[in-house]
Amino acid sequence: MSPASRIRLILASASPRRQQLLQQIGHDPVCVPVDVDETPRPGEDPQSLVRRLAVSKAERYLQHHARSDDFADTDRLLVLGADTVIDLDGAVLGKPRDRDEALQMLTSLSDREHAVHSGVCLLQATGPGLDGLQVRDELGVRTVLRFGRLTQEQAAAYWETGEPAGKAGAYAIQGVGAQFVAWLSGSYSNVVGLPLYETQALLQRAGLGAGSMQ
Repeated sequence: MSPASRIRLILASASPRRQQLLQQIGHDPVCVPVDVDETPRPGEDPQSLVRRLAVSKAERYLQHHARSDDFADTDRLLVLGADTVIDLDGAVLGKPRDRDEALQMLTSLSDREHAVHSGVCLLQATGPGLDGLQVRDELGVRTVLRFGRLTQEQAAAYWETGEPAGKAGAYAIQGVGAQFVAWLSGSYSNVVGLPLYETQALLQRAGLGAGSMQ
């Protein structure tokens, strides 16, 4: 690709964590929230779920949010969709509805291993809608963690910090929740919300090198 080629990166997400992770490696995406039904399909495993949702988010942007003038000053649009779930013995732990559910999630993770799965999809488009789609690239990443023993009192005190609300599995490894993680195998940034090494590989293949700024 010519160095003069102009590329705009869209993050089909409202997640500040994913935006911050991309900024950490030198990208400055335009963030556009998209709505997709995240309900697992019957018999759908966590790995398949996150990959499907990552594709759905990226495609949703192209179908319903991309405008013709988005392409006026660029040669290609790169649309990044991602999704992350907590997998406890095959059961998906989403965002807790309330304090009771958060405490239940946290104590269920106590002294046990669980996995964090992320799906990432990158669409390359030259115009709005799927008719403008040129290339689709996607991947899945798995990280395994183990929590130490966590008491009800510790879980309740953690809830009071406000951090578990809105977090899948009711914890954030990049915050106060790091104190509960005894060990981790795999990508740390995957647990935060976006596997950076693997995501940069997708961007690199699309012509957006490390440290590029849009």
